[in-house]
Amino acid sequence: MSVTTLSSPALALRQPSWLVRLFDYKPFLIVMCLAPAIGLLAVFLTYPLGLGIWLAFTDTTIGRRGVYVGLENFQYLLTDPLWWGAVFYSVFYTAVATFGKFALGFWLALLLNNHFPFKSLLRAIVLLPWIVPTVLSALAFWWIYDPQFSIISYLLVDVLHWRSANINFLGSPWPARFSLIAANIWRGIPFVAISLLAGLQTISPSLYEAAMLDGASAWQRFRYITFPMMMPILAIVMTFSIIFTFTDFQLVYAITRGGPVNSTHLLATLAFQRGIAGGELGEGAAIAVSMIPFLVFATLFSYFGLARRKWQQGEGND
Repeated sequence: MSVTTLSSPALALRQPSWLVRLFDYKPFLIVMCLAPAIGLLAVFLTYPLGLGIWLAFTDTTIGRRGVYVGLENFQYLLTDPLWWGAVFYSVFYTAVATFGKFALGFWLALLLNNHFPFKSLLRAIVLLPWIVPTVLSALAFWWIYDPQFSIISYLLVDVLHWRSANINFLGSPWPARFSLIAANIWRGIPFVAISLLAGLQTISPSLYEAAMLDGASAWQRFRYITFPMMMPILAIVMTFSIIFTFTDFQLVYAITRGGPVNSTHLLATLAFQRGIAGGELGEGAAIAVSMIPFLVFATLFSYFGLARRKWQQGEGND
């Protein structure tokens, strides 16, 4: 019995080419799949961030290439009362607005998690403040806060007769600050509510049924089941909310542009005013870079909070 052997040309045709072998190599395939995303991040995130950090250490102005000046821009900021005012209001704005969004957003998520008619329609309507462009929301609130034509003043003065004169919401520092916070809360509630609603729907109903059989009240079910089970998503949503609030620009700039008397400047709006409107690119970049430590702190807070939660769960399982 003879055995038929393949000739060398036939073997060459059956062997995979180097290109096929290359794409069968898993690390190369992973890099190729990630390359488009990495390229976009490098062009639209990494390069602008690196350029901004470099400009923060120069005296660059619009129309003139600057030179390296070291920490001079940051040393000047430490003596600038406007920068300190922006730091104070940025922290105050973020803390109060984030607390308001989470309190109202969590409450709204608990309501939407119940069964009632037209539930899907109401969930879609809740998203409207988040979907509407920020500038349109800002213009709406600017009209609401108008000293002459404010709907709030009209209700209080002409309808309810609780006041004798209209309210100038944006004419004084503290009313303007709280007016911006109210606008930010209104816009941010849908993001928190829908995110937490998704987390609530992952909790097994059997846990609540067992707790009710044991005689647990509604508050006890929330405290010992809902809140602990929601901690991971709470940490993530809170981190994103803090970052979005702290870096807010459009809402504040469209309504007050930092006024009155620079009392409502956030670090983002002050950086724009100094860097673009004022032409001091180096100083504006330094103000923007000064936001990074706070954002890093918020991210680490979320990360370690999640890690602590996982460690506690693992210890409990042991």
